[in-house]
Amino acid sequence: MKTCVLILENLRSVENTASIFRTAEGLGVSKIILVGTTPAPLDRFGRKRADFAKVSLGSEEFISWEVGKSISSVIEELKEQNFKIITLEQTSNSTNLKNFQTSNLSNFALIVGNEVDGVSRVALDNSDVIVEIPMQGKKESLNVSVSTGIALFMLI
Repeated sequence: MKTCVLILENLRSVENTASIFRTAEGLGVSKIILVGTTPAPLDRFGRKRADFAKVSLGSEEFISWEVGKSISSVIEELKEQNFKIITLEQTSNSTNLKNFQTSNLSNFALIVGNEVDGVSRVALDNSDVIVEIPMQGKKESLNVSVSTGIALFMLI
């Protein structure tokens, strides 16, 4: 059985983050790690965020989640636990997600970034593999919650 940890790096939208929580919980992600500006299900006072719960439909209650100190420390810790680090991003050396072999994939972490700046250079430089969803239309990318759902479905 595959163990998947999802890392959300510097997401900006509560709605996208909450939607990702719902999708991740439904697909069996083990844990979500929030890094940087990514909104959490609880506000800074530890109260449940109504705007988050409205979109997530309470999935944050059923999936383990935590706030990571930094992307580099999160990656380092997961690598020490023998997780393969997979980043979802469009780069000149990305692997087409359709062609990525998942048969030998067991413990892995998927990193996704925000829709403006994408994933950080630190995350890219410390990834074992970078995958991308091939686009055929005029738009170059999908919404981060949609992209995350597609990638998780293909990888798990």
